[in-house]
Amino acid sequence: MLDIRWIRENPEALADALRKRGHSAEAAASVVEAVILADEARRAHLGRLQEAQERRNAASREIGIAMRGGDRETAERLKAEIAELKSFVQDGEAEERRLDAELRDRLAGIPNPPLEEVPVGADESDNVEIRKAGETLRPNWAREHFELGEALGQMDFERAAKLSGSRFTVLSGQLARLERALGQFMLDLHTNEHGYTEVQPPLLVRDEALFGTGQLPKFAEDLFHAGESHWLIPTAEVPLTNLVREEILESGQLPLRFTALTPCFRSEAGSAGRDTRGMLRQHQFYKVELVSITDAESSLDEHERMTECAETVLKKLGLPFRTVILCTGDMGFGARKTYDIEVWLPGQGAYREISSCSVCGDFQARRMNARYRLPDERQPHFVHTLNGSGVALGRALIAVMENYQNEDGSISIPDVLQPYMGGMQRIEAAKG
Repeated sequence: MLDIRWIRENPEALADALRKRGHSAEAAASVVEAVILADEARRAHLGRLQEAQERRNAASREIGIAMRGGDRETAERLKAEIAELKSFVQDGEAEERRLDAELRDRLAGIPNPPLEEVPVGADESDNVEIRKAGETLRPNWAREHFELGEALGQMDFERAAKLSGSRFTVLSGQLARLERALGQFMLDLHTNEHGYTEVQPPLLVRDEALFGTGQLPKFAEDLFHAGESHWLIPTAEVPLTNLVREEILESGQLPLRFTALTPCFRSEAGSAGRDTRGMLRQHQFYKVELVSITDAESSLDEHERMTECAETVLKKLGLPFRTVILCTGDMGFGARKTYDIEVWLPGQGAYREISSCSVCGDFQARRMNARYRLPDERQPHFVHTLNGSGVALGRALIAVMENYQNEDGSISIPDVLQPYMGGMQRIEAAKG
């Protein structure tokens, strides 16, 4: 959420940011005008309320003067005026709440302005590659992960569909163990080498948590509702970031770095017809999440650090990848700048996203009312928040399967994962 004072003082800057994010000039101007009008209506109403309260207080004093002077007629007139003012103030407080809600709703629908260095573009075709690692091989016998998994008898989409419908998978045997190994390896790497604190958060969260990180109200259709007051988390970013909601931290506590391995649940409402085969786009998947809470001065450096932490996962797994900076039209609602890490998949002959690392500035902190205090300063500041995948397990499993496949359909196990697999070096179909 943006600071309304900044919007009042910089309306054209907001309109420009919206245009960069794909709004037409007319739509951008309409959004800015609507939020400024909502703010003006609220402030004008607050001014009238304050005047009424001040007049009520003055009239109360005047009653005392009139009574002491024996002027009962004036006193009675003032009492009647106070009654009217009291009624106006009571009605006005209800109107204040309505105007507050209207302004809040309009602010909640405005995306975060991109940083100046973010390339302007319409969609993923305008993203800019900034670095690449590893050799991208594609042998003529390379198969996609679902062909490999089904041939091994350890990846079953048909049974998953009987249980839950489309976009679910049943893993079994050594592929199930390999996915578990990937998660344990990533957690150990991020906690032991990268300084993140492991957290086991709730998988069900309330509206306020999803509002804080920006999924609600705008993206409700992408979520799974669980009863009247809870939602299944679409990513551990939600509970991890909200660990500091409605708190004032001391600057010495920052940065805070959290990681968690959790299942994630997404409706994939906008992905009809995309990646319908295999495990690339699922309603339920596991992911290791990285979240950082920093002060305002450190967030951009932390963004580079977080991205490097995610890249290290792929380097240690020996997976080719490239890192791109997302353009304004492809960037998420709450991000100021985002790096996507795309892993090479020989079966597809393409790079596919496996991690997205974003710096959000104080956008989420304003929604959560999460702040920190500098030494010798009374007024607290909003924290800056960052989040990234460190990385998605299902896509890491796909990448390992496709990059470590052998011509006979077996899958070699990367060296760093072998200790988590009991020393196993290769996954093969069961014999007999």
